[in-house]
Amino acid sequence: MSLENYRFHKEHTWVKLSGKSKKVKVGITDYAQESLGDIIYIELPEVESHVDADSEMAEIESTKTSSPVIAPVSGVVVQVNEELIDHPEIINEDPYGKGWIAVIEMDNPDEVDDLMDHEEYESYLEEEK
Repeated sequence: MSLENYRFHKEHTWVKLSGKSKKVKVGITDYAQESLGDIIYIELPEVESHVDADSEMAEIESTKTSSPVIAPVSGVVVQVNEELIDHPEIINEDPYGKGWIAVIEMDNPDEVDDLMDHEEYESYLEEEK
């Protein structure tokens, strides 16, 4: 899978860009889901709620731990992945595809410029180890 249209936050979340749209899909990275282990529950953000970049937008529980999902950009949640309510394990199976968490309509699309591309994120993970 090509991650060319994805940008990554240091807290292991991603946004998927689609053209000039102010709407982006948001999820957690493969590294994050692997670190969490088997995901058993997710508390999704409320539709129409406002989230701020670098703040908690959701909560994931796994068999190991509970972890906040940090918003990579600021904006209004316009859609959530309701399939995750009954099947949170989809995040483990397909974190960059069917395991997306929410769609955010960004307040400021320039915030994406502060995020890492895939190569930068891979380097960041190496430094973390």
